[in-house]
Amino acid sequence: MSNEQGAMSDFIEQRIIRAVRCLLTGRVNELLADMKSQISLIEFTEYRGGSAVVPVITLCGSECSEKERILRLDAYSLAISFMLPETPESELFCYAYSYAICKAVYENVSLFGVVDSAVITGKKYIAPNRPGSGEGWGLVVSMRLTVEGAGYVS
Repeated sequence: MSNEQGAMSDFIEQRIIRAVRCLLTGRVNELLADMKSQISLIEFTEYRGGSAVVPVITLCGSECSEKERILRLDAYSLAISFMLPETPESELFCYAYSYAICKAVYENVSLFGVVDSAVITGKKYIAPNRPGSGEGWGLVVSMRLTVEGAGYVS
């Protein structure tokens, strides 16, 4: 099966997750690398060293507005979650990841043409309940995506 045929049978959900991964390992990593502080880059391979982070991407269907139903748009909610070990820089890193993701999404609202619109809907910074407990910091960036007439298979 050729790459083109394989892409034709992908579910829209698979294409969305691939596009988000590409955005994170591409433009987001570029933005992180340009920062004055040395921020760990985003990675999705089996590498589990200390110099990269592996966020969790969660995608689920979302309720459509009446206008979206009339226009035959499918809506999705997507969350990108980071868990960082507790270090003196962890809070700064959360802000850096948030900034880089937001900037990259605003520069590429179609996620490489996969969706019609990607909008950041929230950023949640999670501090450890007790400093020094080893619980670590967390970041969740939430997005809302719309896709015109995605159906089930494109």
